[in-house]
Amino acid sequence: MVISPTEENYLKAIYHLQALSEVVSTTHLAQKLQTKPASVTDMMKKLQAKNLLHYTPYHGFSLSAEGRKTALHIVRRHRLWEYFLAEKLSFEWNEVHEVAEELEHIGNKKLIEKLDAYLGFPQFDPHGDPIPDSRGRMQQPELVPLSTAPIAFTGVLQLVTDQSKDLLEHLASRKLRIGTRLELRSRSAFDGSVDIKMGSKTLTLTRQLANHLLLKQI
Repeated sequence: MVISPTEENYLKAIYHLQALSEVVSTTHLAQKLQTKPASVTDMMKKLQAKNLLHYTPYHGFSLSAEGRKTALHIVRRHRLWEYFLAEKLSFEWNEVHEVAEELEHIGNKKLIEKLDAYLGFPQFDPHGDPIPDSRGRMQQPELVPLSTAPIAFTGVLQLVTDQSKDLLEHLASRKLRIGTRLELRSRSAFDGSVDIKMGSKTLTLTRQLANHLLLKQI
């Protein structure tokens, strides 16, 4: 079955939205892809005709088993390319997403399997998102948001949930990266801001920022 890059973008967007809600609405998908609801409706009909989607007009839609499998392959390619760009070409973590958006549409299976092997079968991309293996399986470690972690909690930064360029640049300026070891020292009762110890330094982070930082306990 031939799937166009535009169709792949829709499948990947639906996959991510389904992490929040099992049934995705036309409005939410249109907002995520920054397109018109009418364009979404037309695409839903095309994807349903390819058995990639379950779609009920005026109710919503969800990926079929085949659609989810296809979406996971796209996510796999995207995250492997992000890892390659960061680890082998020294791209900053706030630069890799846009380039990987282009590279993810290269669907040559042999290329992707060789890329995975060349990289040493990485399990997480530069932002901490799990990379699906060739069968669509992913590591799902138990993570704790910094904003709700108990005082004296020690862990490593495993995942950044907001991967906007501005936020990633802000984290980089404060030397906060995936794998950074953090200890929660205190939390403000007034505004929820947190004081963390990072090496010999102590930093204060807003609750909004701490909410996007997920830690793996050590």
